[in-house]
Amino acid sequence: MPIDWIWGLIGGLLIGTGGAIYLLGNGKIMGASGIIGGLVDGSGLDTKWERILFLLGVAVMPVVLTPFYRSVDTHITDNWYALVAAGLLVGIGTRLANGCTSGHGVCGMSRLSVRGFVATACYILAGGIGVILFRHILGVI
Repeated sequence: MPIDWIWGLIGGLLIGTGGAIYLLGNGKIMGASGIIGGLVDGSGLDTKWERILFLLGVAVMPVVLTPFYRSVDTHITDNWYALVAAGLLVGIGTRLANGCTSGHGVCGMSRLSVRGFVATACYILAGGIGVILFRHILGVI
């Protein structure tokens, strides 16, 4: 099995474990967009330190793990316009879908949520169409 696949498997296991710990620890579904969104729009200020600590963990963990992995080629484009546009589209999409991959895909599907399955199918389909359009047709990524 290629090493990049193993790193993906490890990452997926860590996300799933984080979601389980978050649910068992406070009874809430781990959804990164909801955690960030609650800080941005002010609706989650009652749990702001919990949200900030979660986001710090997400940001710091790759630095902590750096000594244990080699450089991985992510194939991310050098086109900053495409990266900014992609980030904005992901942000808008998560707000429209009331959740992101961690909320719907990891936590929603593991709870057998119909909404989680539908949302996951929609964003995977949209991602596939996006790759076809932006990489293969427009050639910007």
